[in-house]
Amino acid sequence: MYIVGMNDDQELKKGSTPILILSVLSSGPSHGYAIAREIQRLSAEALKVGEGALYPALRILEGAPLVESTWEIQPSGPSRRIYTLTEAGHAKLAASRRSWQRFSSAVNAVLGDTSGGTPHVQPA
Repeated sequence: MYIVGMNDDQELKKGSTPILILSVLSSGPSHGYAIAREIQRLSAEALKVGEGALYPALRILEGAPLVESTWEIQPSGPSRRIYTLTEAGHAKLAASRRSWQRFSSAVNAVLGDTSGGTPHVQPA
């Protein structure tokens, strides 16, 4: 995955692709291309997940097993794999969202919150 217009953000991106996939799948089953497009759409085109990051992440998530897949036969065109979040995937997503909130609050506290509010950091 890469963030459009940013070159020095490797640490920020590291490990974010799986949680973004889980988040998209929390809305319902989807195939790989649609998952990638939804991440791009929801991020206002700022995040793009290429095949080289997407499909390895989906395989890892399947092995966890945080997602499961089935083949969907298309009336015209090739069959495609549809991915669905498992119960464990829903639980992992909820835990990751809580962790992200704690982390982002802590970073905002250090960087200075520009929204005018006082950052609240919850203990881990």
